[in-house]
Amino acid sequence: MKTILVREHGGPEKLEMAEVPTPRPGPGQALVRIAAAGVNFIDIYFRTGLYKADLPAALGSEGAGTVEAVGPDVADLRPGDRVAYAMARGSYSEYALVPAAQLVKIPGSVDFATAAAAMLQGMTAHYLTHSTYPLKSGEACLVHAAAGGAGGLTVQMARMRGARVFGTVSTDEKARIAREHGADEAIVYTRQDFEAEVKRLTNGAGVDVVYDSVGNTTFEKSLNCLRPRGLLALFGQSSGPVPPFDPSILNAKGSLFLTRPSLAHYVAKRDELLWRAGDVLGWVASGKLKLRIDRTYPLAQAAAAQRDLESRRTAGKLVLTVP
Repeated sequence: MKTILVREHGGPEKLEMAEVPTPRPGPGQALVRIAAAGVNFIDIYFRTGLYKADLPAALGSEGAGTVEAVGPDVADLRPGDRVAYAMARGSYSEYALVPAAQLVKIPGSVDFATAAAAMLQGMTAHYLTHSTYPLKSGEACLVHAAAGGAGGLTVQMARMRGARVFGTVSTDEKARIAREHGADEAIVYTRQDFEAEVKRLTNGAGVDVVYDSVGNTTFEKSLNCLRPRGLLALFGQSSGPVPPFDPSILNAKGSLFLTRPSLAHYVAKRDELLWRAGDVLGWVASGKLKLRIDRTYPLAQAAAAQRDLESRRTAGKLVLTVP
């Protein structure tokens, strides 16, 4: 089977199309014939070595396709089932071995590309808005990269919960997209100071929570946007990791809370995975949640997809398709 591997850390040019044996599922596993794979910053973190994995490393943490075979002790899946998953590496491939407990069935009205686009970022938006800081009607939040994949879904779910939503974007076109997602205000950070705008829009009070996937370049101002005892959910680092800092800063800025969550810890139990994935895929199927797939690429162009994601020129999800 064809698969994308990283044999040494570095730029997108380090992605290599390789031919490897098709694996067989062991106990508790399923072999999935991949039809589509989502492209995410976590894949870039593994490519660069920011996140650790033994080399050569398989990439792709999100996929959708058809069950080809199941291993022993797998009772609730059978060959031919349409499934999707997140947080199991190896979806940049024709086939992937996936723990059966991480697979969810796809509603009949949802195609593979949409399912692959929805899982990782959709469940991330779900845990952020429903668990990390469960938004209440009338509360205010700031969402960075509000026209992107995770950002756009977070904006929509925050609005579902009745929150007032501010989003940061880099261009006027992305501001339009963020407002389409439901943002009350779209702040173009390339010409506006987002901290000053948030303070102005909240009459100096600040927001209840900031959902920050950017990291290094936004961290300090994100803290400054919070009300006293507000929470910063730092769930990504597309601009690089946040340097070490003195935690007394949180006290000085108003007894703030800071968390660095990961989807893996919010879907560790099967019932929680089914809740989040069920909500996300159900909302997509009903039209309540709108996915924006910016571009699709054949598997062989995985490097181009990652390059485009890193460039910040995209607005929405990038998906690899596997013939």
